[in-house]
Amino acid sequence: MNSQLTDKNPGLRRVLTLPALVLYGIILIQPTAPMPLFGAAAEKAQGHVVTVILIGMVAMLFTAISYGRMANVYPSSGSAYAYVSREIHPALGYFVGWGMIFDYVMNPIICVIWASKAAMNFVPEIPFAAYAVFFAVLFTGMNLRGIEASSRTNGIIATGLGVVIVLFLGAAVRYLWLQPPDGLAGWTQPFYDPKTFSFPVVSGGAALAVLTYIGFDGISTLSEEVHNPRRNILLATVLVCLITGVLASVQVYTAQLVWPETKFPDTDTAFCYVAGKAGGQWLFMTVNLALLVATIGSGSGAHLGAGRLLYGMGRDNAIPSRFFAAVNPRTRIPSNNIILVGVVTLIGAFTLTYSLGAELLNFGALIAFMGVNASAFVHYFLRGARKTVCNFLLPLLGFIVCFYLWYNLGPKAKIAGLCWLAAGVLYGAWRTSFFTKPLPFARIENDEEQPQPPPSAKS
Repeated sequence: MNSQLTDKNPGLRRVLTLPALVLYGIILIQPTAPMPLFGAAAEKAQGHVVTVILIGMVAMLFTAISYGRMANVYPSSGSAYAYVSREIHPALGYFVGWGMIFDYVMNPIICVIWASKAAMNFVPEIPFAAYAVFFAVLFTGMNLRGIEASSRTNGIIATGLGVVIVLFLGAAVRYLWLQPPDGLAGWTQPFYDPKTFSFPVVSGGAALAVLTYIGFDGISTLSEEVHNPRRNILLATVLVCLITGVLASVQVYTAQLVWPETKFPDTDTAFCYVAGKAGGQWLFMTVNLALLVATIGSGSGAHLGAGRLLYGMGRDNAIPSRFFAAVNPRTRIPSNNIILVGVVTLIGAFTLTYSLGAELLNFGALIAFMGVNASAFVHYFLRGARKTVCNFLLPLLGFIVCFYLWYNLGPKAKIAGLCWLAAGVLYGAWRTSFFTKPLPFARIENDEEQPQPPPSAKS
């Protein structure tokens, strides 16, 4: 049966092993993920960056398990939007999808802000506004031409970033050997500083530090190209979160030992100044250039991802399909969405700070993560045949931790995010005559317990 179906409808090849999947996830997140966030997190958490990174890791590990398990149920629909709308209710799925738009659109905005600040470190005579316009137009133009970074290019960038991490750690160790912190308290200060520690401060920092892990959910989109996906998607998602958390903790721990203060010449590019203090001007420039290149790649990819999310929701008729589901016949990309995201990105770069933009991104991301945990709870415990402790506890803890982090976002982020969600509810009410009609989602079949496709697929 499988061979016949393959002949008639050629599909994707299952060629990815677990190590390849883990490497893909690390490349997706980028091994230098905590570096651009370091200054904002240090200010928000009053130091304690290592602590908030580790708290974020715990939260993401629970959510990673839920993502991996839901990818087994819907291997062709790797998003919180699909999981919630099909597993719980289309209206809640729409709500989560609306929040995800916030997440996806904020990503290219903070990339433009950070790239502009990093470029100013090279040529400060050019104003921020000029750089912001340049990078917003660059991201839009690259995606309108259909240019995507290949996995090989991403691998080269990730390798280069790995070299930069080694150079920084080597310089930091040398610096700390020559100028060690004062006593045991100096070495443990990045974890706990009694002068500034408080649960509200650390919780707010942890809500921001979640940005370090954004992107791990992309592993679930490869379910159809992985050997033994029911095992490897889950393992890879958890391992990527764990490896990212450990690597990020090492980076920020050494950075805080080198620069114990929470004030920097420029908060957004603070890690570059830490590198300069540890290794001199050459390392400042090296780290600055490496992170600039990585941010351009991430920003372009995030811009394309935002356009594709809007396309998916438009195709499902969750938002106007005539505009959002339109595809350019020549380039085969949703040009309307790419241009719209470009305009929003440029406006956001002039109206937001990096820190606020990161919190707004996490506002949408944490809503999506709560949705995935809730979907796993409903599917595996409420409706599942095996009502085990793990099926009950793991998604519930994931939901609670994500809600706690979401609740501890800054007031500006919550106000702006709630206004965005309110607009989504109003729009949904208008589309459904105040929810008297169902949301017009396209149907996706439940793939669970179907190791082989049925003889006749339903359209």
